[in-house]
Amino acid sequence: MTSAPERTAGKGLASGTLGLWGSTVIGLASTAPVYSLVATLGFVVLAVGAQAPIAFVIAFVPMLFIAFAYRELNNEIPDCGTTFTWGTKAFGPWIGWMGGWGVAVAGMVVLANLSQIAGIYLWSLIGDGSLADNVPLVTATGVAFIAAMTYISYRGVEIGERIQNILLGVQYLVLALFVVLALWKFFDGTAPNPTPFDIAWFNPLGFTDWSGFTEAVLLALFIYWGWDTCLALNEETKDPKRIPGRAALLTTVILLGTYVTVTVAAMMYAGVGEDGSGLANPENADDVFLALKDGLFGPFGWVLIVAVLISAVSSTQTTILPTARGTLAMAAYKALPARFRSVHPRYKTPSFSTLVMGIVASVYYVGMTLISDNILQDSILSLGLAIAFYYAMTGYACVWYYRRELFSSGKNLVYRGILPLLGALMLTYAFVQSAIDMYDPEYGYTVLFGVGGTFVVGIGALAVGVVLMVVWFAFPGSKPFFRRESLNRETEVLVPDEPIAYPRSVDGGI
Repeated sequence: MTSAPERTAGKGLASGTLGLWGSTVIGLASTAPVYSLVATLGFVVLAVGAQAPIAFVIAFVPMLFIAFAYRELNNEIPDCGTTFTWGTKAFGPWIGWMGGWGVAVAGMVVLANLSQIAGIYLWSLIGDGSLADNVPLVTATGVAFIAAMTYISYRGVEIGERIQNILLGVQYLVLALFVVLALWKFFDGTAPNPTPFDIAWFNPLGFTDWSGFTEAVLLALFIYWGWDTCLALNEETKDPKRIPGRAALLTTVILLGTYVTVTVAAMMYAGVGEDGSGLANPENADDVFLALKDGLFGPFGWVLIVAVLISAVSSTQTTILPTARGTLAMAAYKALPARFRSVHPRYKTPSFSTLVMGIVASVYYVGMTLISDNILQDSILSLGLAIAFYYAMTGYACVWYYRRELFSSGKNLVYRGILPLLGALMLTYAFVQSAIDMYDPEYGYTVLFGVGGTFVVGIGALAVGVVLMVVWFAFPGSKPFFRRESLNRETEVLVPDEPIAYPRSVDGGI
């Protein structure tokens, strides 16, 4: 295989490493499909019962619309800073900086959660259950997982992509077995609560409770999050302007099919009752798969535990990638100290940013665990705020950046105007509604300052970004950025010069 060409310009990342398949694999791995279903399916069914499938479909709509915004912006500005770079070009340095912070906050919080899940499931697999309740052991294991995945990310996208091919393959194999076994037991009459398929499950007018509907859709939004990793790796992709956007759209469509298929199979097998293995049983809500594994897989129930463990570990590695590249881009345009721009001379990865990401996530995880596991859980519940914040910003940035070209063609109006705007408005509503719900002291696990701890943690995390931005503004090195000298609408972004004769990518490329 021919080695990748030296970059003629840009940030120093390894170009031509990923093709469409590799980008899609990393996008799928970032969403952690098995873990995402484990974490949300039960709660979605609790909120809307048999309307769970249509809830996943409706939540897919804003994700698809924002994916078009990512694709259109990436076609012209294939910069690994994504929301930061696009937001700055569209709205200026202050808003753009906060977009970059939103990406970083989401990554840091979910890394703590994923590493904790990986630790719990590893010891559930090995021990008799008591080891999984040992907080110091689980925490140490989680930190070890973060360290291992940070090292893999440090070594380069190529090794990470090859590992993700295997890990994602295992996840989808187990999900396929889950669906086949669930349907098999439904048709042979051995399912605990066989429930015939009903087309009404897909009726968007079938929701009877508005608050339940909004709760379910907000929960479902979380399980689609992560596909934008495809775009953060655009500068390391074989065709930076074409492949990342296509991979993002392909990822969201595959996820929709995955989640709806598994949900329908689970409902046909276990029903939506509140007793026993029913999907609406509150005792099973936080992990439906654990409640179903023995009935479905018998003595091989451990296979589902392995799949959740692999899903969490896989997503840990892919979550580090976009955050490290986001801070690299911010440093390249002088929105962060120059040290964050360091790229490893051999591995062509954002070395300093990757290490900082791993260290900060570990410190955050350990710190939250020492203070209170309840606060850690509330920080995870608040994750939707950061996600909706920077996704919506990307949608608005697309509309505003292309505002002078929207009416030049029907295609531009739809893909650069109408769809991104609708997606952004939906996510803005999701952000506001989530914040209102989280303000309630009854929401989440803690109460801080008389309001819901989830609200304090979620809004507080974004507020910390404002403080850090002002602090950086006080340093002389920040002036070119805040004076719009290092990055503005006319700035040539720091990406490879075109054309580049890319070699065949590590995954076969397309």
